Amino acid sequence: MKVLWIEDHPRAGELLAAAAAAASRRRYGIDLVIATSLLDAERKLRLERFDLVVIDLMLPDSTDEDATVTRIANMGRFRVAIVSASDKRQEVMDSLVRAGVDCAPKAVGKEELPLADFVRRPELFRDFLYSLMPDAGQKAKSVAG
Repeated sequence: MKVLWIEDHPRAGELLAAAAAAASRRRYGIDLVIATSLLDAERKLRLERFDLVVIDLMLPDSTDEDATVTRIANMGRFRVAIVSASDKRQEVMDSLVRAGVDCAPKAVGKEELPLADFVRRPELFRDFLYSLMPDAGQKAKSVAG
């Protein structure tokens, strides 16, 4: 599963990269790309195809959370998930669901993510990503089994 994670907080990005490296060593089939801004994400979406795009709504180059997800969601065919500390995260996710966007139905609070645990236990990272995109988890299990 190829994942674009839009995250501007440097420490969170480091932990996500470490978790992805640990998952790769276990051959979990996760290819993680990190974008640090909306413009960086748009550039990467033009150059590569992704199965899942995880969006932090509070980005340094975007002050309008609704516009952020709209711009990203209109750039291709992929599943969208919101992982953000924004108070509006579920409201924004609900508007995506109403608009018919392929997205995880529940936004995740970034403060709830066990990033350090993802590094120590990469299966938690894999399971978290599969929870955002259940079809990918089923495909991976059928390929492995």
